[in-house]
Amino acid sequence: MTPQFEHSTAEWQALDSAHFLHPFTDHQALAAKGARIITRADNIYLRDSEGHQILDAMSGLWCVNVGYGQRDLIDAATRQLETLPFYNAFFQTATPPAIALAHKLSQISPPGFEHVFFTGSGSEGNDTVVRLVRRYWDLMGQPQRHTLISRFNAYHGSTMAGASLGGMSDMHAQGGLPIPGIVHIDQPYQVQHGLPGESRDDFGRRAASWLEAKILEVGADQVAAFIGEPVQGAGGVIIPPETYWPEIQRICDRYGILLLSDEVICGFGRTGHWFGCERFGFRPDLITFAKGITSGYIPLGGVLVGERIAKVLIEQGGEFSHGYTYSGHPVACAVALANLALIEREGLVQRVHNDTGPYLASCFAALQDHSLVGDAETCGLMGALRLVRRKASGATAAEAFAPEQSVGMLCRGHCFANGLIMRAVGDRMIIAPPLVMTRAQIDEMMGLIRRCLDLSWADLQQRGWV
Repeated sequence: MTPQFEHSTAEWQALDSAHFLHPFTDHQALAAKGARIITRADNIYLRDSEGHQILDAMSGLWCVNVGYGQRDLIDAATRQLETLPFYNAFFQTATPPAIALAHKLSQISPPGFEHVFFTGSGSEGNDTVVRLVRRYWDLMGQPQRHTLISRFNAYHGSTMAGASLGGMSDMHAQGGLPIPGIVHIDQPYQVQHGLPGESRDDFGRRAASWLEAKILEVGADQVAAFIGEPVQGAGGVIIPPETYWPEIQRICDRYGILLLSDEVICGFGRTGHWFGCERFGFRPDLITFAKGITSGYIPLGGVLVGERIAKVLIEQGGEFSHGYTYSGHPVACAVALANLALIEREGLVQRVHNDTGPYLASCFAALQDHSLVGDAETCGLMGALRLVRRKASGATAAEAFAPEQSVGMLCRGHCFANGLIMRAVGDRMIIAPPLVMTRAQIDEMMGLIRRCLDLSWADLQQRGWV
């Protein structure tokens, strides 16, 4: 570390406690415990201030798709900083990196996406989605089409509009959310909403039907759009049945409402396709992106705008009164171009689709034999384990742990203590490792996961919870 960053762990923790308010954190509890101080990273591994190596099975925060320490991205940032560190996209002005990235995105996106609106993050992207959707319907002469439909347990960011689109009760309990004009339906999670004996395909169609019921409840002429993540990431890696998204598409088409795909997590190879909507076979009108566009090296987000909407915005004219200081930031766009070039050169999307994704799926399936694992599922290079008190047997469903037992957080504690970053969402343990991960590194990760499951099971036995 450079001299200004040379402190002991205790000194860093004291400074952190005194000055740094962390996101999604109980600050009182953190101050008592002290933060983990991450100081270095390379490939899929982190190093903390105590010298421990940690396998990052969450790609930072779902974002470091190409792994840490990629020289091409570092050099791209340095060159752009030396040439033009910043200029805005206001005043009818543009910079070469922003133009080049917009063009590149039109080439790798699904057909019909020729335009992009840049933001600084996924949260800003979903705020932009709300503005774009309502502006579109105003220009179409249907200003009453104001309501957006989302799903409970969805995550679409933490700004006022993003958190409102999301369906997380803890977030809605703070700040008077959701804002008006946003309503929710249940998520396609069969463990929570399935009927006895119901097939996965039948459940998928029934879960999609909740959208049609909500459209009719609100009034079809009042509904502007439906938004969803192809796979609900922060909600616990909820992978929908194959029948779900095609039926959602049919319903949106029937009522003429816009379909929005939040690809902040699923985009840029995570599912084994460039975008998750391609994996699940639906055709959105808007695609929100962030995270993997730069692999997290520099903040950047945006919205891919389908021609149905872009044509109206451009041909009817009038100012779209929305934007950000850092829309199309030249350094971020330069890094994104280098990141996408690396993904293409290394064939990472194809690798996830053909090799490491299927290999991870087989490794996860093998965890079904563990006493603590109720089910294990993956999609591309993301996956989830559901922890259960007692496994299903015959017609008897698996027995869940009581929520107050916080079994996921107990397991996460063992992961963190044993050199593995694995996230807990309720009783689900989730991963989304860097796309550069090899089969050998998957084996290493699976060994750590099994060890932490064993330690968690022993811990639960000692507490008398199993």
